[in-house]
Amino acid sequence: MIVATAGHIDHGKTLLVKTLTGVDTDRLPEEKARGISIDLGFAYLPLPNGELIGFVDVPGHERFVRNMLAGVCGIDYALLVVAADDGVMPQTLEHLNILNLLHIQCGAAVITKIDRVDEARVKQVGENVAALLSTTQLSGAMVMPVSAVSGAGMPELRELLKREATSASSRASADQHFRYAIDRAFTIAGSGTVVTGTVFNGRVAPGDKLLISPAGNEVRVRGIQIQGKAAQQASAGQRCALNLTGTDIEAVSRGDWVLASAIHHPTQRIAGRVSVLASETQALKHWTPVHLHLATADVTARVAIRRGESIAPGASAIVQLQLDKPVGTLHGDRFILRDQSATRTLGGGIVLDPFVTTNSTRGRSREARAAEFAALEQPTPETTLDALIKLGRPVDLQRFETLFNMPATQAAALYGKADMVQLGKDTRVGVPRVRHQQILDAVVPHLESFHKTHPQAAGEETETLRKKLAPELSADAIGVLLRTLTDAHKIETSGSIARLPAHSTTANTADEKMWQIVKPALEAAGFNAPQIKDLALQLKLKEAIVKDFLYRKAKAAGGTEIYRVTPDRFYTKATLAKLAATAQATAQAQPTGIFTAAQYRDWTGVGRGLAIEILEFMDSLGVTQRIGDTRKMRKDFAPILGAAEIPTKPLLAAPRPAQLAPSSNKPAHQRRPTNTYRR
Repeated sequence: MIVATAGHIDHGKTLLVKTLTGVDTDRLPEEKARGISIDLGFAYLPLPNGELIGFVDVPGHERFVRNMLAGVCGIDYALLVVAADDGVMPQTLEHLNILNLLHIQCGAAVITKIDRVDEARVKQVGENVAALLSTTQLSGAMVMPVSAVSGAGMPELRELLKREATSASSRASADQHFRYAIDRAFTIAGSGTVVTGTVFNGRVAPGDKLLISPAGNEVRVRGIQIQGKAAQQASAGQRCALNLTGTDIEAVSRGDWVLASAIHHPTQRIAGRVSVLASETQALKHWTPVHLHLATADVTARVAIRRGESIAPGASAIVQLQLDKPVGTLHGDRFILRDQSATRTLGGGIVLDPFVTTNSTRGRSREARAAEFAALEQPTPETTLDALIKLGRPVDLQRFETLFNMPATQAAALYGKADMVQLGKDTRVGVPRVRHQQILDAVVPHLESFHKTHPQAAGEETETLRKKLAPELSADAIGVLLRTLTDAHKIETSGSIARLPAHSTTANTADEKMWQIVKPALEAAGFNAPQIKDLALQLKLKEAIVKDFLYRKAKAAGGTEIYRVTPDRFYTKATLAKLAATAQATAQAQPTGIFTAAQYRDWTGVGRGLAIEILEFMDSLGVTQRIGDTRKMRKDFAPILGAAEIPTKPLLAAPRPAQLAPSSNKPAHQRRPTNTYRR
């Protein structure tokens, strides 16, 4: 358990911690000389069960509220310290307001210096403090009078803290990705860079590879210390020191995080709910400059409210915060807003969406954004996901997991219970199950209508289909959805085209007549199919018309009647079956069953270049298999192309040996040169 003190300067916070733990948290020479705390101090109280209570002693002076804010982030328990002689003072109120804005619900009020006043004064101050707490998150907290000088009340306070620490359950955040807020950074000779801070989420062990955020520098944990002793692990809710390698002291400072790469997502725009203190005299207006205190970070920012609107004292509203430099934050983080001069606390709030971008808000109505924020204000990730799904829009699952620092196993369990279907690979989204089924049910009727309107089209572009049926989905997501229908044999997809299985782009009278002209010409050509331009010339048709028909016929028929073997040569299925049978004959003619393109050329009678192109097409069908510069039969061609008679001899006879030209009896000077050009 981590306990932080709070309260006005010189009300005895440091002495109280020293009496409880034996540690003087004023470590700086200036602090000892002036007798006031300037920066954070740390101490530990061991428990009988071996656990520790970690104390963060914060400065009470108004000039050092910035340091106080860095100390109270990530705490479990607060001790509001009020001196009996002074009573409630300005920093008592400001510190209590800060604790309340940070939603600190566990704590106690400690009335110190009771040895300096009478019992009536102690009772009066106690009643004042109890009344003050009644309107905050610490309402009903115990009020304990003590004296660190005489020791009165100290045993009771120590026992209270031990009971609270023993009964405190381990943080649920211990199973999340690691996140650690740095409050100090320094170097130690022989060790290098050391940081101290609080573990907000997850666990860390020596050897872990992490990032310094927001800079993104990679580091490795060399060692861990808790209360000055080496430790093998630190987890959520503990303070510890980390010895880091991979960075130097200039690259790390208070306000940075050490965290897992999965949740490294620096941002300069945050959407959240801001509450303005009731004690403020003016409303918080649009574009007000502020200091944003988030975890241990302090950055300047502007408050963006809808133009013409403001937040009255005591009220709250959803705003955007435009930061002057990046920070690391996640959904649910609490923050404090102070004025431009950092002298007054204005209010605070909770982060709802740390990843606001122009694209995420563009085109969204005010009502849609309000509904999404209402979902993000739900108390748990489960209820938030349910609320987001009910909005009917796809949920970006990677963004959701980062928002809530959710490991993959935990996310998978949550998604399994949710009323949604996961789609996509590169960008995973959750689609409401009802909406998913609506899209599935709409695809087939839509394609039927498209085919009636465009009978000669191979199919509809999937991007066009997406825009018409599911504009809210990405191309990746619609691709997964269409694959579901493809696997069920309800549609076919080819590249970027979707169509019904029975669709043929040539199933019309004009194309049937064209096929009756083209098919005999292709079959008559045998193995030497003509190029498109030659075929068109032979048939006395325009080349563009023949080309369009052949391409549509090959696509529409799915390769059942005609195949495109090369970019400009088409073969009928029957001819290809004969070519495959010839490949088998060529293989059988070789002792090893392995043949070359030249041997296949001789069996088919086509040119070597065309023979290679035909074999490459056979490779694509799986009929043959290439092995270097040779090939072998891979499987029976009949189930693919149909049966064909296997030839018994090649179409070309074996080449004859080259013959020498007959010698001439003429003298050399009378012989006619063979390399001269005829005129």
